[in-house]
Amino acid sequence: MEKDKIKELNSFASQVRRDIVRMVHAQNSGHPGGSLGCVEFFTSLYQGIMNHNSNFNMDGINEDLFFLSNGHISPVFYSVLARSGYFPIRELSSFRMIDSRLQGHPTTHEGLPGVRIASGSLGQGLSVAIGAALSKKMNNDKSIIYSLHGDGELQEGQIWEAAMYAAANNVDNLISTIDYNGRQIDGDVDDVLSLGDLNAKWEAFGWDVMSCNGNSINEIYTTLENAKLKTNNGKPIMIIMSTEMGYGVDYMMGSHKWHGVAPNDEQLQIALNQLEETLGDY
Repeated sequence: MEKDKIKELNSFASQVRRDIVRMVHAQNSGHPGGSLGCVEFFTSLYQGIMNHNSNFNMDGINEDLFFLSNGHISPVFYSVLARSGYFPIRELSSFRMIDSRLQGHPTTHEGLPGVRIASGSLGQGLSVAIGAALSKKMNNDKSIIYSLHGDGELQEGQIWEAAMYAAANNVDNLISTIDYNGRQIDGDVDDVLSLGDLNAKWEAFGWDVMSCNGNSINEIYTTLENAKLKTNNGKPIMIIMSTEMGYGVDYMMGSHKWHGVAPNDEQLQIALNQLEETLGDY
């Protein structure tokens, strides 16, 4: 990728991280850890990879669709949607407020542009994404379906039922990604319920598997580009994306502690001092 493009995307990502820590701090509630770790993924997806339209409608005809399965990382989703033109950036200040469209887990009844499913009940997003992908095929729509999942979410049985179904039915217009940070709310994933060799598992289930460092703009962007080239080849695609929970804020990295804990006033300032304001705070 060109250096100017990398610089542009990293600049966008820095501002998104500022949004995340400010949003969860304002309500003393939310999930900063996973949100910070997935910034490069969302930035790449919405600032170049995906063919999408901020003039949002639920039909999504002739455009790529994205489904967030691990809905608790809504802060990064909301920030990127707002800064990609889906709704006013100033609305980020309403995060988790009563009657806000920006609830802790994305929902559809508030009508927030960009949100296609209510998510947060883990394990369901892959099934929905497969349904959308099959609908695209039935309608001769050549667009691609994207989805994102947490690694702890893979402890849900429905994921593996969906995995079998997608491979058996050649759902090859689907690119799914796993945020593999190795941590979940109760501790390290390996201590809660080890996932074993994820690459080997997804390959055994009949998927085309790719791996990358999800905290490198260049790597995740290039991997997503290459994944697009692999579509329509008979297999669904899974990207195992290694990330660091809390990436970009030094005291949040390396622990599951910040899965769902908001920074206090002092911690917020420390975080903001580490994150450059590039596009203007809301």
